[in-house]
Amino acid sequence: MIKLLVGLGNPGTEYEDTRHNVGFWWIDAAARALKVSLQPERAYKGLLARTQVAGRPLWLLQPQTYMNLSGESVAPLARFFKIAPEEILVVHDELDLPPGEAKLKHGGGHAGHNGLRDLHAKLGSDRYWRLRLGIGHPGVKSEVANWVLRKPPADQREALEKCLDRSLGALHLLIAGEMSKATQIIHTTQAPRPKPPRKPMAPPSGERHDTASTDAPPAPSKPDPTP
Repeated sequence: MIKLLVGLGNPGTEYEDTRHNVGFWWIDAAARALKVSLQPERAYKGLLARTQVAGRPLWLLQPQTYMNLSGESVAPLARFFKIAPEEILVVHDELDLPPGEAKLKHGGGHAGHNGLRDLHAKLGSDRYWRLRLGIGHPGVKSEVANWVLRKPPADQREALEKCLDRSLGALHLLIAGEMSKATQIIHTTQAPRPKPPRKPMAPPSGERHDTASTDAPPAPSKPDPTP
């Protein structure tokens, strides 16, 4: 069972609509669904709500430490309430998924994500659950910092909102720890993939035509995500 839901992001109005804050968006929506209100909690350096689901306690947390110090908020709360890493779900932006896709994952590396990097260090474990919300990649590693700290255009924001709605449809399954069932909901509808180019029809006999190859160009190598 999940006892702590954490959304990663940066505090302040200048960041609230940026790609890096989709974890905050998710927690805000989860709080509305659970009819609770996030309140400042100085002891844990974040906005915090506590409720009960099926008679068991559940905490919702938005660290207010800035992304790269997220563990300073999460780890003290987890230690005080004796919440194991396996009972934590962290919701965060994911460069390796296009806007509109989400993936559920248990454990593993931080892939250069500064929020996860600090959680690894402060929790002393990578065995927490992650809900990875796709924001896409700018295509160039040097542009990643600007990309995550910008607002997505309208079409990408719409895809993100649909992704939030879909993943929140699995909220109670996630809390209950029914991860296989939750995965079926979260992973079912994928973001649209580009369609392969259509091959041109063969010209009538005797007509001249371009003999250049109609194959699609090779896919670029996968960029290294380092927010």
